[in-house]
Amino acid sequence: MPIIDSRAKIYIAGHGGLVGAALVRACKRAAFINLLLPSREELDLTSQVDVFRFFETTRPECVIIAAAKVGGIAANMAAPVDFLIENLNIQNNILLACHRYQVSKVIFLGSSCIYPRESLQPMREEYFMHGPLEPTNESYAVAKIAGIRLSQALRQQYNLNVICPIPCNVYGPGDHFEFERSHVVSALVRRFVEAKRSKAPRVTLWGTGKARRELLHVDDLSDACLFLLQNYDAPEIINVGSGEDLSIRELAETVAKIVGYTGQITWDTSKPDGMPRKLLDVSKLRALGWNHQIDLETGILSVIADFEQRYPA
Repeated sequence: MPIIDSRAKIYIAGHGGLVGAALVRACKRAAFINLLLPSREELDLTSQVDVFRFFETTRPECVIIAAAKVGGIAANMAAPVDFLIENLNIQNNILLACHRYQVSKVIFLGSSCIYPRESLQPMREEYFMHGPLEPTNESYAVAKIAGIRLSQALRQQYNLNVICPIPCNVYGPGDHFEFERSHVVSALVRRFVEAKRSKAPRVTLWGTGKARRELLHVDDLSDACLFLLQNYDAPEIINVGSGEDLSIRELAETVAKIVGYTGQITWDTSKPDGMPRKLLDVSKLRALGWNHQIDLETGILSVIADFEQRYPA
C-alpha cells in the first residue's frame, strides 16, 4: 500500500475535540505539514452544501473523521434524537464528499458501543451486528454502525479507500468535564478533585460499580490511527484498545487515590451501569505490530493536570 507523503493534505474532521486534537498533535509529531483545520464557524459539518464546498476548494488527500456528537450515559439517554440525527448528518456529508472529490485514504472512527450488549468477551471484530445493542447509548451506536456500513458500501461500489478503526473507551486531556457530556475518566476526575477541594465526606457515583471498561489514552489512539493510515487497507473493521479492562469501582478507587481524596465512595444503584463489559480483542492490531504505550496512572495524571489547569481552585 502507498505510504502517505508528509506533504499530503490531511483534513481532520473534529480537530477541536478530544480525539481530533490528539490527532493534530500526532500528525505534527509525525511531520505532516499540510493539515486542514477549519473552525466550526468556517465549516458546518451538518450542512452538505458547506462540506462539499470545502472539499471542492481544498481537495484533501487524506481525511480522518473524528467529528461526532458525544457524551456519557446521561446525555445519550436525554437526547437520543440529537445523537442519532447529528451524527448521521456529519458522517454522511463527509464520507460522500470523500467519494465525490476522490480522497486517497479515509479513516472513519467507530466506537466499541457498536458491539452487542451481551457480546462474548473480549469482543472480536466478527461479533459486530450479532445481537441487540446497549439501550443507554443505542442512538449513538446506530449512527456509528450506519457510518461503518456506508464506508464499506462506498468501498464496494466506488473503491473508496476507507478504513474503520473501532476504539475502546478513550480518555485524556481535552475531554469534556461537564457532567452531562463527560466520559467516565473525566467525570471521575472532576468529582474527586472537587470533593477534595471542598473536603466533602463522600462522593456518590452512578450504578453498582461492577461494569467493566477498557481504557485507552487518546494519544495512544491517535498514534494507532496514523499507524493504520500507513499500514492497513482492508474493508473489515479493526479494534483499537489496550486489551485490558477494570471495573468502574476499581477505576473510581484508582482515581480517588491518585487525586488524594480520602472520603467515602458510595454507589447509587438506582442509576444504570450501561453495558456490563466492553473489552476488545486487539489481537488483529497487535499482529500488525502496534501496542499502546501509556499506562493508566500516567493517563489519569494527564487528565487531572488538564482539569486543574482549566478549572483552578
